[in-house]
Amino acid sequence: MKNTFEILLEKDAIREVITQLFICTDNRDWQKVKQCFAENVHFDMTSMAGGEPTMMKAQEIVDAWESGLKNLQAIHHQAGNYLIEVKENQADAFCYAIASHYLRNKANQNTRTFVGSYDFHLVKNSTGWRIDKFKFNLKYMDGNPNLEE
Repeated sequence: MKNTFEILLEKDAIREVITQLFICTDNRDWQKVKQCFAENVHFDMTSMAGGEPTMMKAQEIVDAWESGLKNLQAIHHQAGNYLIEVKENQADAFCYAIASHYLRNKANQNTRTFVGSYDFHLVKNSTGWRIDKFKFNLKYMDGNPNLEE
């Protein structure tokens, strides 16, 4: 069993990976986004998009996000209220998050905001902590749902 200091260091490293995921998405740094993920990810956005959770390659997630977000003028994620539990080389993490999308449009309804939480599972390998389970839990969406139209 690790001591308290080691656990705190691991929790900080995990929080850093999740924060990097959000910041790098906002900055459209797709290579760094990919580095936050394990090679295969249990991916669940069903609370927002319906369907079923699925296993996806990290590159597939990055490609989908790059394509889906490319027309937006700005993306902003804000996360907090992290709860992290470390079990050896695995961890569960939870956080609240808000994602705001901005695109100036003819209707002058330029924003769309998603409010919810995330459940993550991470694994630690030789390169550090990586997300292998990603679940978004939508509480509500506000603004223009058809921002790109």
